Amino acid sequence: MMKSLSAIQLGNKPELIVDEIDIADPVGSQVMIKLISSGICHSQLHQMHDKNLPKPFLLGHEATGVVLKTGPDCNYVQEGDHVIATWVRRNPIKGRYLPDLKGVSYQEKKLNCRITFTWSEIIMSEDEYVVKIPKKYASPESCIVGCSILTGAGAVKNTARVKPGETVAIFGVGGIGLAAVKMASLLKASKIIAIDIDKDKLEFSKQFGATHTINSLENNPINEIFDLTNGGVDYAFDAIGKKITMNQIFEAVKQGGSGADNTGGTSILIGIPESPEITLDANQILLTQKTFKGSLGATYPEKDFIYFLEMYKKGEFPINKMISKSFNLSEINEACHKLESGEITGRSIIKF
Repeated sequence: MMKSLSAIQLGNKPELIVDEIDIADPVGSQVMIKLISSGICHSQLHQMHDKNLPKPFLLGHEATGVVLKTGPDCNYVQEGDHVIATWVRRNPIKGRYLPDLKGVSYQEKKLNCRITFTWSEIIMSEDEYVVKIPKKYASPESCIVGCSILTGAGAVKNTARVKPGETVAIFGVGGIGLAAVKMASLLKASKIIAIDIDKDKLEFSKQFGATHTINSLENNPINEIFDLTNGGVDYAFDAIGKKITMNQIFEAVKQGGSGADNTGGTSILIGIPESPEITLDANQILLTQKTFKGSLGATYPEKDFIYFLEMYKKGEFPINKMISKSFNLSEINEACHKLESGEITGRSIIKF
């Protein structure tokens, strides 16, 4: 049995406590990991306000660490390996699988999580949600590859498969949006348009390859995009998930028409929707052959994680610059408050 300081949500109030939890030896294919760092993702804010999730609850889903122990059925990693913990399975399955957290408790009460948890000094995870990386890549900033980078960059690289010369618009340039901007730049998109309501985030996005920025509080983003692209972008990404932005990405893409291969642009949702319902104009779907699709952690973890980290070491994907603030675990409530109030430009992390 190991003890670990962890951030715990005891009830439905979003405030967290930091206290010791108990972690039993791994069973089955479980992996016990001592963390170096963890990302702080907006998804956890959604979870903290979700009264339907079972409490007490552990949060976080992107981290870098070192394997302490493995269960008897784990053949992927061994003690001493450096890894990234993530919420995307190495071997994908259809539908959504939520593994049961076994062997982790607080004051003899079973603890719950959503896939994994990383706001803790030591964590337990199924090995499917662990990706082995070389020790040279196991820096504190590498933790955000486990969500922010894979989500934003993966949507551009693997869902859209942007080609040189194509045009993109990214609505929302927080951590995930910045990763999308950078990936579009690496793939040589001709126009990379960043849209946000925060002027500091828009200015920051230029460091990652945004060629144009639009403050949607000051200007109509659709009109601005049409002016910049002569009628719409090839791909528009929503990294926010609000009703208005989900509709805007559909409006922002170019039109097609009748005939084979006369397709319009593609709208891609990557942010968690604040509402499950939106209304799209069916005439645009049919008459202009536009596409609206989702992108859920669209990466090949073992291959893409190494690619992102190699690009970082080469100086082509500045992951470190995406991290604007680091916190201690004891500061987790402050960190969540700053994220929710829009004070974090890029991504914030916990260092252990």
